[in-house]
Amino acid sequence: MVDGTANDAGKASINKLFSHRTVLLDEAVRALNIKPDGCYVDATYGRGGHSEKILQQLGSAGRLVVIDKDPEAIAHAKERQRQDARISVWQGAFSDFPDALQAAGINEKIDGLLLDLGVSSPQLDDASRGFSFMRDGALDMRMNPQFGQSASEWLHTAKEAEIADVIWRYGEERFSRRIARAIVRHREEEKIVTTKQLADVIAATVHKKELGKHPATRSFQAIRIFINRELDDLQDCLSLSVQHLASQGRLVVISFHSLEDRIVKRFLQAQQRGPKIPKGLPVMGDEYQPKMRKVGKAIKPSAAEVAENARSRSAIMRVGERV
Repeated sequence: MVDGTANDAGKASINKLFSHRTVLLDEAVRALNIKPDGCYVDATYGRGGHSEKILQQLGSAGRLVVIDKDPEAIAHAKERQRQDARISVWQGAFSDFPDALQAAGINEKIDGLLLDLGVSSPQLDDASRGFSFMRDGALDMRMNPQFGQSASEWLHTAKEAEIADVIWRYGEERFSRRIARAIVRHREEEKIVTTKQLADVIAATVHKKELGKHPATRSFQAIRIFINRELDDLQDCLSLSVQHLASQGRLVVISFHSLEDRIVKRFLQAQQRGPKIPKGLPVMGDEYQPKMRKVGKAIKPSAAEVAENARSRSAIMRVGERV
């Protein structure tokens, strides 16, 4: 995988323009149960809030591998890396964290894996990234703009049934078919290249409004998840975590909508329950053993945190520990 940086000076300055408040900062790092000489992976670096807190608790022998798809996040992390030999930076999908460990020369099992899912505030606030309908910009939506197909390109070529399926499956939008039909009709006259164009098409199509929610919210979420393979990456990453976590190693996942949280919840339940083995099959007792246990209950941001950062209101954190 390419380990790239944002070389352009203008892009480097973008990090200063957009603020980012790390959600469930103290709770997530506390849940990792940091050991001073441990090895940890922050698989969704963002702007490094969780990583900074982890480093504060690591000793000189500790290791931290940080991962992100976003070239701007990687540039931010590499700047921090220059000051701290304990950090290794790797660009790519969080589901490929074993490759990041190998690149860092780490062959032993890890003591903690942190996933802070979804988009970061700098990505949402930068109109040129195309994640938000609140700011008009190019309809891109890629976590890594240097790789893959943009949302605009996909919407221009995808079949109506495929668009409807994506909006329904990843956005749980009940008007998915109607929205897909409107998108296809609109692109016959004009290619949809900006966030405002897409938001306007959806708003003109969905007549039953949800209180306090823009009509395009679910569709934007769905298209973003699809373009970036977010749920596929999550499922792959969870499966790999079982193999790579050391005994008593912690898995900490912060989700921001029900689809993500459902996957994490079911994964932890299945790991704690252990494998389903047909009755009468001759197996050894240790083959029934669970591979992971749930740690505590799901955690949500406090009222104080939500008051300070409205974007944290939908966050939910779940923790597992390798048995």
